[in-house]
Amino acid sequence: MKHVLTLTLLLTTFFVSAQEDTEAPKKKFTFEGSLDAYFRTNFTAPNDDNQIAPETSFADTAGFSLGMANIIAAYEKGKVGAVADLVFGPRGEAASSTVLNQLYAYYNISENTKLTIGKFNTFLGYEVISPVGNFNYSTSYLFSNGPFSHTGLKADFTLSEDFSLMLGVFNQTDVTEFNPDGSYAIGAQVGYSDQFLNLLYDKAGLGFEIDYTGGFDATEDFFIGINAAYADNKGEGFYGANIYPQYKTTESLTIGLRGEFFQTQSDAIADDPSVFAITLTGSYVIDEDLIIKPEFRVDSGSEDIFIDTDLMATKSLGSFVVAAIYKF
Repeated sequence: MKHVLTLTLLLTTFFVSAQEDTEAPKKKFTFEGSLDAYFRTNFTAPNDDNQIAPETSFADTAGFSLGMANIIAAYEKGKVGAVADLVFGPRGEAASSTVLNQLYAYYNISENTKLTIGKFNTFLGYEVISPVGNFNYSTSYLFSNGPFSHTGLKADFTLSEDFSLMLGVFNQTDVTEFNPDGSYAIGAQVGYSDQFLNLLYDKAGLGFEIDYTGGFDATEDFFIGINAAYADNKGEGFYGANIYPQYKTTESLTIGLRGEFFQTQSDAIADDPSVFAITLTGSYVIDEDLIIKPEFRVDSGSEDIFIDTDLMATKSLGSFVVAAIYKF
């Protein structure tokens, strides 16, 4: 009788294990997004012309203004999945030619290798399109002059606990719905302990860009982010560097600064203009989901690239923004 019980237990264990092995992969669906709006005013320039603003992307209109609504749906089953990222509103329209901010499918070939095809936001730079992913609400010159999105195929490799590698081939930079002329761009990213060196070569579009993005924790509450880039497209391009110190004063309040130097370069211009910009931002979180961001910004150019309150050309522009961002 004892042997019969033992055999029964063994057979039961075998069939249960076999059933678990043949069960269909679990399905996982997630839904998230954000909404944002802001108020902006100039201190040193009129507010009756929306064009009097730093020449950077988004947050550039006067008075009460809309940002964007962002809806992200993701589905995963086993080793494959897909993401649909939709944007609506002025910020989304400026960043993407359609409501499709991102639309891609992926296949996890192994624990260390992932293939992605479709449209996805760029891997270059410190800042991103969604305000949820940035500390400062207004964006930098480096971000605004670099690529926003790519459509193509990329492969991500986890080489070790610290090292990662990405290789990809894409359509022209920010040409995301189709390929108009048969030209392609290639990109690569090498990562080590959250420090990333990014390369993009796009002969028919952006040209060549090399970008470093990283940062480190100076203390438990004090983080310093770093971004530097150089781009050249047949004698036209830019270079610059940003630093992002951020100090967490309480569980709800973090104060951060963005200091930026940005220089354009052109073979056709003898003395290319440059800009030095300082942005001081507070980030106050209410009930984990609502973020209030007051922001003071001063842009100073090497030439008279702005307008003062007397409608005279001047080298600097002071402005203030307060934004409300709700994430869900």
